[in-house]
Amino acid sequence: MLPPFKIEQAINQIVREEWGRILAALVASIGDLQLAEDVLQDAVEQALTTWQQQGLPRSPAAWLITTSKRRAIDKARRDSRFAKLQPELRYLAELDAQVEEPDENMVIPDKRLELIFTCCHPALEEKSRIALTLRTLGGLTTEEIAKTFLDKPKTMAQRLSRAKNKISVAGIPFKLPDNAHLQQRLTTVLSVIYFIFNEGYSASTGQRVVREDLADEAIRLARIVYQLMPEQTEVAGLLALMLLHDSRRFTRTDSTGKMISLADQNRELWDSTRIKEGTSLLKATLAKQQVGPYQLQAAISAIHAESISWSDTDWQQISAIYELLYATQPSPVVRVNQSVAFSYAYSAEEALALLATIENNESMLNYQPFYAARADLHIRTGQRSQARADLKRAIELSHNTSQIEFLEEKLTTI
Repeated sequence: MLPPFKIEQAINQIVREEWGRILAALVASIGDLQLAEDVLQDAVEQALTTWQQQGLPRSPAAWLITTSKRRAIDKARRDSRFAKLQPELRYLAELDAQVEEPDENMVIPDKRLELIFTCCHPALEEKSRIALTLRTLGGLTTEEIAKTFLDKPKTMAQRLSRAKNKISVAGIPFKLPDNAHLQQRLTTVLSVIYFIFNEGYSASTGQRVVREDLADEAIRLARIVYQLMPEQTEVAGLLALMLLHDSRRFTRTDSTGKMISLADQNRELWDSTRIKEGTSLLKATLAKQQVGPYQLQAAISAIHAESISWSDTDWQQISAIYELLYATQPSPVVRVNQSVAFSYAYSAEEALALLATIENNESMLNYQPFYAARADLHIRTGQRSQARADLKRAIELSHNTSQIEFLEEKLTTI
């Protein structure tokens, strides 16, 4: 018999690794996301007791699915709200009657792609799509998700409940969209994953620059989608982009948590395994000649990753790729990033002129990277008073402690 903490460790690992796959299979069988999640949670709680007494089953996932289905049948018999599910549950009950113990050879259908498209349906607001994806695909707890959004657990629980209820009431189907809507919906799915990664890679709030848990989760979700949709080039592009960005994770702060700029990072400590995987994936998908924004961003990150030093970086090529990116995805955010590359490829003065073309854009009024980038250009062109004004505004718009300290230190030097 395993000690209790060993059982808890095993269950926690299974939940984190298998939650999305098990939940998706249950939703496909039961037809109700809320019910599927409730019974799976019940099964996990039952496992804490049963596995402690009887030991780990040979197939924990199969055990959890069988136990969850039995719980669903019990709930349906007692609760009139689930009357609409009776035909499906009656079928499950018939199967359940034929199997006294979980089938260790059970083949769990992989319905995670259907689940993530359901969670990212455009009928749900963005925050709910992100939260629901983290909960259903990632297996994160409500408390963990609430912490991500700086919400109270009760508030996040209500948000998740409303989202799942909307899926049920609106009759959002648990299936892949048809070909006519697939690309549009896939864009939403990828944007959700990239949002999760960006919040992990460069935390907008809190004290840490990097939130490893979120960055890891986003990469794991992207791997799932890539595994299920390998023909979609932008899926591969996003995965490559995140891997290349993440290769710099351990050099972005020093031992005290102080932020280190890209120019000052120790490139010998970049993760060569991540770089190799990211560049190989990128080259393979670019060869298909279906280039999209994520692939272009990954190409920029690959140039950084393969540059021996900051001064060795091919800034002209990066600037050219940004121009192509702007042509496919015109936005002032792209212009801000391009201005930095342009300043090193050509001149800081010309880069300032590029920024001037978007300074009156409403979306830039409260966009912290705009002021941080312009402050740096003002410093390099000797415009100290303008640089100080922009740095102060960037600090006002920052909510991450490490980022604020980094900008404040720069302010003291001009």
